[in-house]
Amino acid sequence: MRHLFIVGDSISIQYGPSLKPLVESYFHYDRKRGEKQALADLDQPVGANGGDSSRVLDYLTQEQHQGVSYDLLLLNCGLHDIKTDPLTGERQISPARYRDNLERIIQTARSMAKALIWVSTTDIIDDIHNSQSTSFHRFHRDVLEYNEIASQVMEQHEVPIIDLYTFTLQFGADAYRDHAHFTEEVQRRQAEFIADYLMGSGLHASSSAE
Repeated sequence: MRHLFIVGDSISIQYGPSLKPLVESYFHYDRKRGEKQALADLDQPVGANGGDSSRVLDYLTQEQHQGVSYDLLLLNCGLHDIKTDPLTGERQISPARYRDNLERIIQTARSMAKALIWVSTTDIIDDIHNSQSTSFHRFHRDVLEYNEIASQVMEQHEVPIIDLYTFTLQFGADAYRDHAHFTEEVQRRQAEFIADYLMGSGLHASSSAE
């Protein structure tokens, strides 16, 4: 059975429990460890929360040095990169650095995984997010900019994208349970969308024979 490993932000932590049973007949499901620690505060990049692109790159580099390998690596980062200081307006990771980090993430990931898939960053509704989060802000415009950067980099390197951003838009503002995270129903639907993509990708095709 092929090994599916996920490195992503808190959104991936939340849809993970619904995704696992949908794919476990074809993949051994696993992810960056420490879910309990991450769930204590989904805004903090600890435990299973991959954090921004610099942290994801550091994590993958450490795993690479330890000789870790995967059949399929599902990756996402972006929400932490666009965290914005309310006073200075400075983003946690600049667009240029985000692009550079993604280039290096792809290079590192491809040395470890037989297949790589990117998951786009889910949207932010400015009024909802920034009325609830005072220590940092996020903006819809930055989600668009950073998703476009990711799309350009992934297309250049022929990395397929699961467009979770567009899929989740259909649920509107009612999808959010807080400033950035989604209701259990939307989490379930996200998991189904990702599972459908994985099943249709053919990456599982020979799993039952292995």
